This record gives sequence, structure tokens and C-alpha cells, in this order.
Amino acid sequence: MNDRLPHEKGFHVSWDQLHRDARALAWRLDGQGPDNGTWKAVVAITRGGMAPAMIVARELDIRIVDTISVRSYDHQTQTAPEIIKRPNLDVVGKGSGILVIDDLVDTGKTIEAVRTEMPEAHLATVYAKPLGERVVNTFITGVSQDTWIFFPWDMALQYVEPFRGR
Repeated sequence: MNDRLPHEKGFHVSWDQLHRDARALAWRLDGQGPDNGTWKAVVAITRGGMAPAMIVARELDIRIVDTISVRSYDHQTQTAPEIIKRPNLDVVGKGSGILVIDDLVDTGKTIEAVRTEMPEAHLATVYAKPLGERVVNTFITGVSQDTWIFFPWDMALQYVEPFRGR
């Protein structure tokens, strides 16, 4: 039995690390689009996919960026995914030539919900857990299923007392 809380096996990602990993994702996707290697647009899965999507769009010089909003977490508890905002269907259609970007694929349920909306899209994440790897086309870094990733937007810098006190 594991008595460890989710945050006790944490992987802390800094802004600098996220930027490097998102650029690595862009490099992996460069030239892989269906239109002579190019992509038509980027769709970020909000909220976690917004920062990596912006970096990927910049690196690949993709000017059309939209979002799809999927609610699948209540703090640290995963719930059934619910799409609460869709991208412009005139642009994304069924997803051909569209890069869908998220920060992390965990169980794959969020990505599966997005895949039903855009079945032809290329789904890419910066980080992937084993249960979710099967539902994405591309990812950069794999982490164990029991790891909780702390993204830079989840944290704030604060003073910490030295362990020997004052």
C-alpha cells in the first residue's frame, strides 16, 4: 500500500524547463505537418496547454492559435472530461493539419474527448504518463503514473526558513 500523497512524488517544472521542453516538442513536430511539412493551426487545450502551445506556435511560425477548453480536474481529482469551449470549426474542421497541444497526458481521457471533436488532428503533449501515451501522437518526456507534476503556474516563490532556524 502506498501512503504517499500525490504531491510527495512531485516533479517540479520551472518556467525555464517548460520553455526548453516545449521547444523540443516544436523541433520534433517541425516538418511533420501534412501540408508539405507545415501545420495550419495550433489548438491549445486550456488551461495547461496554453503556454506550450504559444511556444510551439512561435517556434513553428504558426499564426493561427485557438483553444479548446476541457474540464477534467477538480483540483487534484480527475473527473469525466467535459468540453466547455470549442475552437473555430471553420478553421479546424475535423483536425486535418491541426496541432493540438497540452502540457500533460495523464490517463488519456481529456485527449480522447478532444480526439472525438477533431479526429484527424495531431495530438502532442510535453509530458506523458504511461496510461496516456497511447492516445497522443507525440510527446517529449515520460514520467511515472504516480508522479504529480507541479507546473510553474501552480507555484509561487516564497521564503523558506533554513532548517537550522535563524
